[in-house]
Amino acid sequence: MTTTVAPSIDLLDPAAFRGSQPHEQFRWLRDHDPVHWHPEPDGRGFWAITCYEDVRAVGRDPRTFSSYEGGIMVPDLEEVTLAGARLMMLVMDPPEHTRHRQLVQRGFAPRGAAAWSGRIGQLATDIVDAVIDRGECDLVTDIAGEMPSLVIADVMGIPRDDARRLYHLTEIMHSAPGTHPDDVQINATIEMMSYASAVFADKRVNPADDLATLLVQADLDGDKLTDAELAWFFLLLINAGGDTTRNLVGAGMHALFEHRDQLARLRADVDGLLGTAIEELLRWVSPVVHMRRTATCDTRIAGTDIAEGDKVVMYYGAANRDPRAFDDPETLDVRRSPNEHIAFGGGGPHFCLGASLARIEIRALLREILTRMPNLEPVGEPSWLPSNFIFGPTHLPVQF
Repeated sequence: MTTTVAPSIDLLDPAAFRGSQPHEQFRWLRDHDPVHWHPEPDGRGFWAITCYEDVRAVGRDPRTFSSYEGGIMVPDLEEVTLAGARLMMLVMDPPEHTRHRQLVQRGFAPRGAAAWSGRIGQLATDIVDAVIDRGECDLVTDIAGEMPSLVIADVMGIPRDDARRLYHLTEIMHSAPGTHPDDVQINATIEMMSYASAVFADKRVNPADDLATLLVQADLDGDKLTDAELAWFFLLLINAGGDTTRNLVGAGMHALFEHRDQLARLRADVDGLLGTAIEELLRWVSPVVHMRRTATCDTRIAGTDIAEGDKVVMYYGAANRDPRAFDDPETLDVRRSPNEHIAFGGGGPHFCLGASLARIEIRALLREILTRMPNLEPVGEPSWLPSNFIFGPTHLPVQF
């Protein structure tokens, strides 16, 4: 569908992401202004990139479009804050990014992630066991949010209640500016970093069969992660590790409730369709809304001049509905194949390191939900994370 009248374009308003991403705005931008200059009330403005090929190209070109120069969030950070964030792999460029990725990728590559599948499958069973006799629950807090919390607790070797607290902190950290007082968001980051430092200090003295120990001991030709790098990697793991699973399962089930034909089709053949259904829900939901890069030189995107230092923001939800890349993209189809979505970043050096682990978590949890919770229905309205960066519900009450 082509919209000829320009809608009001505001991709910073968290209200535009309540219940759905702003697909009307995305459609108009793809068709009429795919490299759109977007003003910022408290900033210098940025280029919003909405077409699939452009988003993919920017994400694969760290030499021209840097994560390190200005970070990965739209607002410009204070220099001292940016200097700290640059210790996190997500805010690095090659070759430093490559070094960090090689240090830790053994635990996240498909083969490494598969080693956790048995433990994750049991966690999914335990999560549904905890609510199955109640006949009602909150699909986000009781199920979708429990999985990444318990996985992190299990794979990092920390108490489960601590992991639940850490995921509460991520919701504070990902909320849009103004949702919480500034000191609350700053303190959430400080609390998580302090906790990480204590975890890694303990694992040096008491190594165990967990990912925290693997990170402490990770070695590449004598090169190890520093204490600060470990703490920032922990923050990345908690934030990114929870985002995809929690928000994909929560928003994905909400989407299936709204598309009953697809839910019925999936329930009728869970084992046969779950693989393609997960990829389609990743495309449809796009839990990570955007990532920012900074132009390192004067360049062009789709014929538009980009100046050195300009902010360039890739909108994954827009790219994943681009009709130039997907047939009938506005239709949710759990049988869709092929499905080259870019919910995990579209390849390149910053392709999501935890993609394989996230898929294992999502598969285990959705299989338990679809096979063990008959007549699952929403009751009441969901509430949504007040964020323009991460998309998903905070509560989704259901009965079964």
